[in-house]
Amino acid sequence: MQIALDPYMIRHLSLAALPGAVAELGYDQIELSPRSDFLDWWVMPRATAPRMAAFKAAMRSAGVGLASLQPMYRWASPFEDERQWAVRCWKKAIEVAVEMDCRLMVSEFGRGASPERSVAATAGTALNLNTKEACEAAWFRSMDELLPILEREGITLSVEPHPEDWIETYQPACDIVRNLGSKALKLSFIAPHTFYYGEDVAAMVREAGDLLAHVRVADTFNHKKSSQLRYIVNPPGSSQVRVHQHLDIGQGEVDFETLFKTLGEVGFDGLISACVFAWEDRAADSSRFMRDQLQALVQRHLPGRAA
Repeated sequence: MQIALDPYMIRHLSLAALPGAVAELGYDQIELSPRSDFLDWWVMPRATAPRMAAFKAAMRSAGVGLASLQPMYRWASPFEDERQWAVRCWKKAIEVAVEMDCRLMVSEFGRGASPERSVAATAGTALNLNTKEACEAAWFRSMDELLPILEREGITLSVEPHPEDWIETYQPACDIVRNLGSKALKLSFIAPHTFYYGEDVAAMVREAGDLLAHVRVADTFNHKKSSQLRYIVNPPGSSQVRVHQHLDIGQGEVDFETLFKTLGEVGFDGLISACVFAWEDRAADSSRFMRDQLQALVQRHLPGRAA
């Protein structure tokens, strides 16, 4: 069992300074989300050989490990040139993970094509190329290329449905991953996306069971049951907006006691990461608070696996 920090709120720090700051916040593992000097959104990795070497040296000095990397590419784009570029970027990102001795990569099922490409391709028509079926077919083609590489390199890829992805709910995500049957492909449960996934946290965790490799923790409101006045969206009731938060535990409505109790029941022994994004003005206090809360939840519900 590992507990990691997603250091997005302190992304202004250099890679060399990041491990020491993470250690000061009480963590010994990093979950590295996209950043412009390593794995950036949608583009070829910027992780140069000297940069990787310096980052590894800084982690060794601070006693901090790299628990996971998060590449983000358009591997579910129905435009074949976009999808092929995404796969090429993914292959390079896997090389980076191997060089960094990082055995876990986490990502999303994907939102399909770039917004600009979608608008340009469908302008003046009723055609929508970004359908769930087209994106699913593209994603499976990408898996055909990437899973053999991941299996060969001994790297686990943990995927999550995400608000606005071609797959937003948890049940079909479980079915897809289980049916693919690759030892390299697992599932993430992202607590702040709970109310897009479904209402019954325990049932979803039990369904995922042995597929779960990664749990990302932050709180959020139940957008389905609220009056929608906890956040303002104009125009009211906008169907294309996917509102969710990444708050400190206790500031939203996720039932973390049930979540961690059920993780204990299914024998979860993977990576738990704190991924609060809401409080950059108090990033240090938030990160320390989350570390204490996560440690307490693990000790209560996953005895013997406390990090």
